[in-house]
Amino acid sequence: MPTASRRQDTPPPRTANSEADVLRGFLDYLRASIATKVEGAAEPQVRTPAVPSGTSLLGLVNHLIAVESATFLGEQVTDWQATLRPAPQDSVSDVVTRYRATVDRANKVLDACTDLGAPLPRPGRSGQSPSIRWALTHMIEETGRHAGHADILRELIDGTTGR
Repeated sequence: MPTASRRQDTPPPRTANSEADVLRGFLDYLRASIATKVEGAAEPQVRTPAVPSGTSLLGLVNHLIAVESATFLGEQVTDWQATLRPAPQDSVSDVVTRYRATVDRANKVLDACTDLGAPLPRPGRSGQSPSIRWALTHMIEETGRHAGHADILRELIDGTTGR
């Protein structure tokens, strides 16, 4: 069992009182937490499944890239299980850089959305789009859920805990 070490813990965000600011603030907080959890994790443990479901720390970040892309950028995902497996040549740095770039692209879309009740713009996708409010809430739930998984996986790798 690895020796536990504690990273600097970051408190939840203090945001303005508008609903949009609160939702975006918490989503960005969780996104930053995910990136921090995987940075510095050792190979090959970062990509080695640590639980019977086959989930790895790097796979979680790869999956969140796909979820962000599908939700905010309208990209199609045909095999969600495959998103949990990073490419063998992808380093931690590659995946974190791609995650941050995807988040930046998603935030640019969100910056243009002023009405949380409006449908999320998703070019290239057919069918009814969810509201921006629903998409933000879903991404907070999805990212928070996987941040908890990442906490456990990182602790199993090297004992590191904290946000």
